[in-house]
Amino acid sequence: MSEQALLVMDVQRMIVDRYPDPAYLPRLRKAIDAARASGVRVIYVTVGFRPGAPEISPRNKLFGRLAGAPAGPANDVHPDVAPGPGDIVVTKRRVSAFAGSDLDMVLRANDVDHLVLTGIATSGVVLSTLRQAADLDFTLTVLSDGCLDNDPEVHRVLTEKVFPMQAEVTTVADWVTAR
Repeated sequence: MSEQALLVMDVQRMIVDRYPDPAYLPRLRKAIDAARASGVRVIYVTVGFRPGAPEISPRNKLFGRLAGAPAGPANDVHPDVAPGPGDIVVTKRRVSAFAGSDLDMVLRANDVDHLVLTGIATSGVVLSTLRQAADLDFTLTVLSDGCLDNDPEVHRVLTEKVFPMQAEVTTVADWVTAR
């Protein structure tokens, strides 16, 4: 039997605020609640840096503008989908959930071999994590409506054409029903 973990990636307040979709967090909450109820480990992946952000090179186009930004409540997981008792929070330093984090160690220590991916953005953390997880031989499921992207066409192409080459792609409702 496969040991699953639901990855809830980059749903920090500062990120969620840039993706206005009022139905997203309630839908994601359903996946989180179903995972907990069925004994699937829930792992939150956040992006974060040390004080002064020594991990960020000024050459890094995506993260370079964050150098020197103070940590604070905006960096916390959105309260509508906040971690609960027993959930794990992993901090990453780049786009992929594996980059600069101890995610792989946590997964292996818990005998997890099947990842269920959700998060913001489909073309960012979800894509990067899916590719790396596939290379690490994890079985993968993507909850297509558990992911958001600023570009609906990019989201559609990834979830309908790219991701199915390496993962099962389903909806939150279908995944919850299968629990």
